[in-house]
Amino acid sequence: MVREVLLKLLANPIVLRAAVVLFCASFAFLLALFVMRRLRRSISKECDLSEGAAPSLDSLPLHLYNTVIQQLKQQKHELIVQSQAEQHRARTSENFSHAVLSNLSCGVLVFGSNGLVKTANPAARAILGYASTTGMSADDIFRGAEVHGTKSSTSAAYPDNSGVSSVRIADEVRIVLHEGCKRRQIEAHYQTPAGEKRFLSLIISQVPAVDGSLLGVTCLINDLTELENIRRQQELQGEISAEMALQLRTSLTTISGYAQQLANNRDPEMAKEIATDIAQEAAQLDRTIGGFLMTKPAAKAAAGNSK
Repeated sequence: MVREVLLKLLANPIVLRAAVVLFCASFAFLLALFVMRRLRRSISKECDLSEGAAPSLDSLPLHLYNTVIQQLKQQKHELIVQSQAEQHRARTSENFSHAVLSNLSCGVLVFGSNGLVKTANPAARAILGYASTTGMSADDIFRGAEVHGTKSSTSAAYPDNSGVSSVRIADEVRIVLHEGCKRRQIEAHYQTPAGEKRFLSLIISQVPAVDGSLLGVTCLINDLTELENIRRQQELQGEISAEMALQLRTSLTTISGYAQQLANNRDPEMAKEIATDIAQEAAQLDRTIGGFLMTKPAAKAAAGNSK
């Protein structure tokens, strides 16, 4: 009886479709339940693994980001302030050095390690007679001017010549720059490009770096032309004075001899001739002394005009 009822129900298309839909729905429910269980287990395992791992950047709190950013900004500001302070100190030191060099009465030439002028103060350009010396070599500047004498603080001998007079100023610069001599002090006659003759005193010294290497050479220049002129005038005056003293001595000896002859001679005519000779010698002596006394004020005036 029940079997017949079931067969009738299955024979009905509507009931059959309903049974198929119910079966599919039940199967889908079971399949979804199985998949959800698998997903839950997988998620549970991943959570267990991530708990022992270090937190990622994405999981950090926002205030930590802000703290790090503020520290970086502070460090950047400190670096900027420090850099500006260093630049200010460098500019101050450069301005101070430039002011000192510009106001020195002696000339300063700085040769680089390549032998070319890097810096020259106004006094050096005025003494040497150049509007600009930057990039010039010692040969270009001094143009074969030879050393007059040497007062070197070292005992190094001249490598090429034993005579000082044959050594040029450029050779002295080269000796200090390339041959290890630390310092030279020399005097030399020099002629400017305009033709003015000058007598110079030069001190040539090395410029060492902190690590001991050679940065270049400095050349301190003093114009001793006026002092040299005075020295020459004094030497000339000394020679004139010596010659004058000899002439005076000769004249006095001659007058003394005439006086002795006059004292011992009783002949009036001879006495008259001797007296005439004495008068002539005295006149010659007066002219000589007068000329010497006239040359001294003239020499003093010339020395004053040269200053």
